Formats: sequence, C-alpha cells, structure tokens
Amino acid sequence: MNNSDLAPAVRPDKHEYATLDNDSWAVHGGNRPDPTTGAIRTPIVMANSYQLPHDPTDLDDTDPDTLVYTRESGANQLGLQAKLAAIEHGEAAAVFATGMAALHAAFFTLLNPGDHAIVSDVVYGRVFGLFGTLLPAKLGIDVDFVDITDLDAARAAVRDNTRLIHTEAIANPDLRVADIAALAHIAHTSGARLTVDSTFTPPPMLRPLDHGADLVIHSLTKYINGHGDAMGGAVIGNRDLIDEIKTGAMHHIGGAITPFNAWLIMRGSVTLPLRLQRHCDNALAIATFLAQDPRIAYVAYPGLPGDPQHARAAAQLNGGYGGVVSFAIAGNHEDRVRFVNDLRLITSAVSLGHDETLIAYEQYPEARAAAFAAQFREHGLIRLAVGLESAHDLIADLDAALTTVYGPPATSR
Repeated sequence: MNNSDLAPAVRPDKHEYATLDNDSWAVHGGNRPDPTTGAIRTPIVMANSYQLPHDPTDLDDTDPDTLVYTRESGANQLGLQAKLAAIEHGEAAAVFATGMAALHAAFFTLLNPGDHAIVSDVVYGRVFGLFGTLLPAKLGIDVDFVDITDLDAARAAVRDNTRLIHTEAIANPDLRVADIAALAHIAHTSGARLTVDSTFTPPPMLRPLDHGADLVIHSLTKYINGHGDAMGGAVIGNRDLIDEIKTGAMHHIGGAITPFNAWLIMRGSVTLPLRLQRHCDNALAIATFLAQDPRIAYVAYPGLPGDPQHARAAAQLNGGYGGVVSFAIAGNHEDRVRFVNDLRLITSAVSLGHDETLIAYEQYPEARAAAFAAQFREHGLIRLAVGLESAHDLIADLDAALTTVYGPPATSR
C-alpha cells in the first residue's frame, strides 16, 4: 500500500457526491472503505509516520496533503477535510487540534505586521483576547472592535492598511447576527478578506462562503462532533488559501488534529443534519417559554419574532435559528448561582453543541461586556446551550429551578 491508496477523499465509483443532498453527504462524505480489511468505514490510522516511496526524492513537497508525517497530514485528517470542504461548499479544508488553533492559523496567514483588522466587538473570549492583546503586542497588528451589526461603523473603521474583517455568524455569547454578504462587500471593496466563525451555524443552517466570505472557521468540538468527546477546528475556503494555511501555520507551528479525534468528529458528523434540527427546535421552544416568563429579565434568541436580530437571521439561516439561548434573570448574584445549581437535568458546564444541555452563568469582564445589552451588563449573562433532550423536560427543569429561587410566576407577559 502506498500513499495514493490511503487518500480517503471520496468513492466516485459509488456516488456522484455533487448531486447528493445534505443528509446523504453527511453519511457518505469523506469516507472510504479500508482496502486492506474491507471495513466499510475508514479506520483509525494511529500512525505518526507513513512509508516513503522507493525514491523519497520523488515526493511532491509542495502538496500539503501528501501522507508523510501526521503533524502535517494523516489519513483520517484527509477524510474529514474532504467532508468539511464539501458540506461548506468550499474547495478545500484544513483541520486542527482545536477551534482556536484553526482561528490562529487563519489570522496568522492573512495578517502581517503593520496590518489593520476590524473585529466584531462580541466574539468568543479567547478571540477577543487574541485581537485585544496578543496580536497587537506580538505582531504589531492594529485592531478596531466594532458593532458588527452596524454596517456604517464597519465602513468607517476601514483604513488603507485594513486586511481583515472578522466576525461570528451568530455572536458568542449575546447572539447578535452578522450580515455576511454586506460585510463581504465592505471587505472586498477595501482590499481586505472576510473570515466568519460559523461554529454556532454549521451547514446546512448557513454556508458563509456562499454569501461572500473568504474563509469559514469552525470549532469542530461543538455541533459537528456533537457528542462532547473530541476537540478539533477547521478552516474552509478556496484551495490556494487553504494550501497557504497548511504549508505555513500547520507545517511550521503545528496544531494538527490527532487521528482519533479526527475519526470521532467524522463519526459524529454523520448525524449533524438530524441533530441540528432538534437543537434548533428545542431552543426555539425554550426561548419562547423564557420570553413569556415574568421572572426572566431579558432573552436573546434570533428565532423569536420580536428579537432585534430576527430579520437578519431569517434572511440568511436555513431550517432554524441555532441551539443557543442567552438570557438574564433579575435578583442578585447569589440568586442566579442558586438557580443554575438547582437545575437537575441541565448541566453547569462550558461548551455547546453537545447531546446534553449545558448552562454557563458568567459575569464578563467590563471590556468585553461593554457591547452587551444593558440587561446583560446589569444582571449577568446566562448562556443555555440546548441539547437533544425532550423540550418538555428541559422547560420543566428550568421552571422548577426558577420557582425554587424566585417563586412561581405571578403573571405572564
């Protein structure tokens, strides 16, 4: 067996994958039966090195997908990349050990010392820290944080040296929604690139590349894996840019995904369309309950018709509005801590996209929380990452914990 035998991209003799819909691609994409054993699923190839050809000088070192050393490319990694590129309508994908490794690789590739970046003022905390501290201090990158839903503010922030606009499709944690096509136009007319973290909105819910984004990034740890048991990240886009990311950030800095994690995420991704629909249905039911409960001070969920993000979300999203609901409860800090700890079905933990529902209550640093709605600044933000349980049971758990701390609802809104 040689390297070409191991490339697990597709099985063109069995399916013309370009004609398959989301559910079929989720099952078959990137998988290849094992030619040695006949196993119908690509096995876990737990090797850190691959056999060189008879004359190693014949290797094409310009091909980042050549199987030589697993830090740069592995059999399970190639299969996962093939699936992710196809489901996001991209030409190629690069997978990493974590979502942050993928984000760093994208920024490292696109930005040089002295460049300027425009970044949403509500992003995942580690990304906020990366642009707020590390990239300016280590690489001399200038950064402006803007309300990404204010397109005039985004345009006004553009400079001659702007090279990047970065946003999340649905922002973590306040759930504001970016207009990706409009941001792509601003970026491209300014000679910049648009990167979109679509972790909260995996396909088929949204495909940012179809709306003009240059790169789409995922924490595979979340919905695409879906089982809370593996970590990974991905960057997807055109082949030239992805190859640049692989031969630069991946080859020289590392951050490669392990074969086992790649296999676990590949396994989890098979049920992504089915799971995603349940996440969205449950989240809408819970958000509706919370919005009608007088004990709740504020609810953010773009699926609610009255939410300020609803129209923008409806114009871009397909099949649902995501599996995360953020809300605020009045009272004092101790009341909110007691509420979270009185939940019996819902688990207090970070992360999202798991099969089980997770809740995280935080008091965010002032610099990060400054962009949040006033109710979140006053009462703190509770992020509910809705899982696959019965919506009825989840609502009953929330209601019971609210009643323990705040008493039964006196009236409905």
